[in-house]
Amino acid sequence: MSRPSPLPVHRALAKLGADLSRARRRRQFSQASFAERCGISVPTVKRLEKGDPGVGIEYLARALYVLGELPRLETIIDTRDDELGLALMDERLPKRVRSKPGSGAL
Repeated sequence: MSRPSPLPVHRALAKLGADLSRARRRRQFSQASFAERCGISVPTVKRLEKGDPGVGIEYLARALYVLGELPRLETIIDTRDDELGLALMDERLPKRVRSKPGSGAL
């Protein structure tokens, strides 16, 4: 049995669902036509739009693909922009680097 989602997670999923719904409606897709284009069921579309945490990530990816927004998923946690991760790596950098005897380093 899983624990309930933290409130910030719940809010983020609800916003994502509302944004998906708005994007679908702006493109004039009914839930049925959107579901068909995504290759998923109408109940799954409804769950996505409610921000249901149990909906598989593949279905989200399919929905984003149909909406023309899949590249946004590909960059959602781009490691080149991971400021905290990069800062943690920089903290572990050695103060100096010594060449090993016989390595031929300049």
